[in-house]
Amino acid sequence: MAIKVSTRTDIAPFFVMEVMRAAARREAQGGDVVHLEVGQPSTPAPAGARAAAVRAIEHEVLGYTAAVGLEALRERLSRHYDEWYGATVDPGRIVLAQGASGAFTLAFLSCFDVGDRVVVPSPGYPCYRNTLAALGVEVVDLPVDHSTRYQPSPDHLAALHADRPIDGLVVASPSNPTGTMLLPEELSGLVAWCSTNGVRLISDEIYHGITFGVAAPTAVSLWNDAVVVNSFSKYFSMTGWRLGWLVLPPELVAPVERLAQNATVAPPTISQHAALGAFDSIAELEANVDRYRTNRAILLDGLPEVGIDRLAPADGAFYIYADVSHLTDDSQALCQEWLDRLGIATTPGIDFDPQRGHRFVRFSFAGTPAEMTTTIDRLRAWSTDR
Repeated sequence: MAIKVSTRTDIAPFFVMEVMRAAARREAQGGDVVHLEVGQPSTPAPAGARAAAVRAIEHEVLGYTAAVGLEALRERLSRHYDEWYGATVDPGRIVLAQGASGAFTLAFLSCFDVGDRVVVPSPGYPCYRNTLAALGVEVVDLPVDHSTRYQPSPDHLAALHADRPIDGLVVASPSNPTGTMLLPEELSGLVAWCSTNGVRLISDEIYHGITFGVAAPTAVSLWNDAVVVNSFSKYFSMTGWRLGWLVLPPELVAPVERLAQNATVAPPTISQHAALGAFDSIAELEANVDRYRTNRAILLDGLPEVGIDRLAPADGAFYIYADVSHLTDDSQALCQEWLDRLGIATTPGIDFDPQRGHRFVRFSFAGTPAEMTTTIDRLRAWSTDR
């Protein structure tokens, strides 16, 4: 008799991981690859983080911390909100977690019950809907497009809520994959609607600090009942250190702490010490953002020259989301062709939008300016030969 496997595992894979594997196979066979598929900085952890990690290894026991994290890091993050946003955040509302992914799991577990309905915009980060689905939460897909700059609006939510009440909303600003950002008045409108209708707002702010116009507003400044997720992965260039954080409403701190105690015991201790040191390297991190700005300009100028000109507004993060429906109705096949023929690794939009993503491709510009220029040169040759 077969032994049961939980139906919670019946979720879609994260397709970008498949692209990464295909790119690695090509490299192993001696082929070159320009990596525009990976949503992570190509720079190492900043010098301050690395130095703090070395000091901790040499002088600290590095045992478990509290489940909510080091008090010193929670206090430093509280200062961070004051310095960046002018927002007052009690350190007691901040909980460290094993990456933003771990933070989202804690947030979803503490905020929603099985059968609750949570709105997730598409295109959007696939792990929101996949994790919610695995937890038994009903994911309410909200298609968004250029008319609202690929962000949800109160009108969208009102229509869904009138049809059947919703319990939660996940927003991301800047967004993966589109790079679009909620402007202050737009975020305020969503907060007001959620507050009025008793809907829990979860705000993904992991790309804060990587913006190319106005700074991204934080939900922390607008509503104490919002749940904010952030991470040391993107702006702080520490993806593999697996350290994220939550800013929680006061009534959720103890529930999240209980969940964390049982699920993970504590966030990585060495990573927390390194994160404290990262705040000593802001100039280095801002230099990374300057490089992203250069990369963005190369792609925004070059992609239209090679016939890819239907682009989402790239307000922040390090992504350009392109409509390629004039080239293909199968972006997965197109990405495979670019990898095989050009050595360019990109991500098909089906990762981010199961219904319409076959017409879109995401370019990550987290690499070097030389890689962006090479990408445009190869696509130009490809478009000429088609």
